[in-house]
This record gives sequence, structure tokens and C-alpha cells, in this order.
Amino acid sequence: MNEFLKKYEEEFDKAMEFFKGELSKIRTGRANPSLVEDILVEVYGAPTPMKQLATITVPEARSLMIEPWDKNVLKDIETAISKLELGVSTSVDSQCVRVIFPQMTEEAREKFTKMISEQLERAKVAARQIRDKVKEEVENAFKTSDITEDDRYKYRDDLDKHIDEINKDLEERAEKKRKEIMTI
Repeated sequence: MNEFLKKYEEEFDKAMEFFKGELSKIRTGRANPSLVEDILVEVYGAPTPMKQLATITVPEARSLMIEPWDKNVLKDIETAISKLELGVSTSVDSQCVRVIFPQMTEEAREKFTKMISEQLERAKVAARQIRDKVKEEVENAFKTSDITEDDRYKYRDDLDKHIDEINKDLEERAEKKRKEIMTI
């Protein structure tokens, strides 16, 4: 990997990790703790991520059990989940909040598939923006005679190959998630 790509490798990695995180939040036919763990719950006068308030488990394929460490926040957790309009039902007992995910309809599947496409496009735009920064640095290095013209073309080719790999990886991840959603 050339010096210009190495310099921005962390930014490329962050863009990929963000995309993976966003994909994990999109509902499939199964319950997944990542769907609710980052929900902000208004407790003690401050918004707090769910994962800092409770243990989130998956007792069955289509349900989550959220067991807060402080039982006084049960209602706050239920309120935060209901505000999101995830299309789930909740029930509260003295120990936990149960979140039940209904069977997904074809309309919901199409909606989530569209969300994947939107996230994919955002991730590609982020990669292109980083690519543009790298390209600009390569051009500036060439203008100041820090690199030769041959190096300039080699670095640009390396960059294009790297972006192609990233886009391929993004597409594969998005397609895998689409298949998860469409599987009944």
C-alpha cells in the first residue's frame, strides 16, 4: 500500500465500520440486540444508550429481553422503544422489557431493502470523499515535485483499485443483508 493510502487507511476503515454498524441496525426477520442497544433512553435527566442501562438478550428468534440493572428505568426503556416506531410490541413486567418482533410483511421487507440501498450510497459517497482527498494529495505532491509522473499514475491506479475493492465489499455486505431480509 502506498504512503498516500496508508495515511487515509483509518478514514477508510471508519467509513466501513460505520456502514457495518448501520446495516446491523436494520431489522431482518430475527431479533438482534444491535437494533436497540444504541437507542437513547431519557434517564436521570440525560439521554443514555440502552446498552449502558441493561442487559439485552435474545431468548427467541423474534424477541428481545431487556433487563435493566436499575428496575426503576423499565418504563423509560419502554417509552424510548415505542417512540422509535420499529413496528414492535413491548411488554413490561417487574424485571424486564420484552420486545416482540412481528413477522415481517412484504411491504416492510421492501422498506428495509430501500434503507440498505440508502446506507450503501452514503457509504460510497464517504469513500469517494476520502478518495478525492487522497487524489488531491497525490496531485499536490506531483506539483511540488515530491513524486515523479510515473509515481503519480501508479498512486492513482493504486487508489482506484483500493476504491474498487471497498465498493465491492460494500456491495457484498449490502447484498448479504438484503438476502437476510428477504428470507422468510
